[in-house]
Amino acid sequence: MISEIFTRQEIHAAARMIDNASSVAILTHISPDGDALGSSLAMQRYLKILGKDPVAVIVPNTFPQFLSWLPAAQDILVYEQNADECGVILHEADLIICLDFNSSKRIGKVGPLLDASESKKLVIDHHIDPDIAADLVMSYPSATSTCELVFRFICQSGNFDFIDLPTAVCIYTGMMTDTGNFSYNSNHPELYNIVAQLVTLGVDKDDIYNRVFNTYSAERLRLTGYCLYHKMRLFKHNKRNSLALIALSSQELLRFNFHSGDAEGLVNLPLQIGDVYLSVMMREDTDKIKISFRSQGDHPVNEFAAKYFGGGGHKNAAGGEFYGSLDDAVRLLEQHVNELYEQKQPTI
Repeated sequence: MISEIFTRQEIHAAARMIDNASSVAILTHISPDGDALGSSLAMQRYLKILGKDPVAVIVPNTFPQFLSWLPAAQDILVYEQNADECGVILHEADLIICLDFNSSKRIGKVGPLLDASESKKLVIDHHIDPDIAADLVMSYPSATSTCELVFRFICQSGNFDFIDLPTAVCIYTGMMTDTGNFSYNSNHPELYNIVAQLVTLGVDKDDIYNRVFNTYSAERLRLTGYCLYHKMRLFKHNKRNSLALIALSSQELLRFNFHSGDAEGLVNLPLQIGDVYLSVMMREDTDKIKISFRSQGDHPVNEFAAKYFGGGGHKNAAGGEFYGSLDDAVRLLEQHVNELYEQKQPTI
């Protein structure tokens, strides 16, 4: 038994929006991760079980190969590859469901289409300060993942029996990946009640872990070694190495035949050093610098990511972007790093 976090008004309003929709489009954020894809595919399958058709999942750009095994992942529409088709679907949809993002800026070139759409819009998300102009926003930053919220939404709708094994697999994958295999943002007893219910439905958690974390290419492993040996810088604070930084240029990524998803998890590795509690990774992308922040304990990184790099996220895991050179992004971090050191969430 899990607690009900959504209000009855939210559940009833969402149910009406779904009931009244003949066609549904599901959107998630740029560079979709396990939670983005898991929540989107789980919601798609749930709606189809409810009898909704068509239900399309649209992502702004390609997703990592290590997530391509997810049920129905082959049917996902990638906007950068099918812009015209995606545009038509979004224009004709009666309902657009936004999952795992809190701003239209987080969906890249799809953002203007969402903003201009006259369709009904439903947001289910766990990031702070949502600013999407939607008919219903179900935002709960205390949740570990959007997949957790999708599970709770289905259950509170009275449809737990509609969660079949493929849906459960998608939900578990998102919960696992958005908590670093339950190593951060996961100290919530109900989280494990949900996991237990998913395992009861047939989820093989060991198999999912292997599919996600043990299918890297040789180039990805070589990139990992290069990052740790050649690129990791340690910044001392109060007589200890308190922050690690890895910054990769596009030329360096090309050297290791970089593909989408190859940088996943690299930012976490410096936290294995005993006296490092903050880690930052920067890498050149097509038109910007992508930045990931990780921390341990009561040192939040999401506010810093939002203030200086237009991003956000969770207390211990956040991201951002910088439009300029890699060197300038590093300099901006160095200029304000003391502020990052000093941010500390009070112990309650």
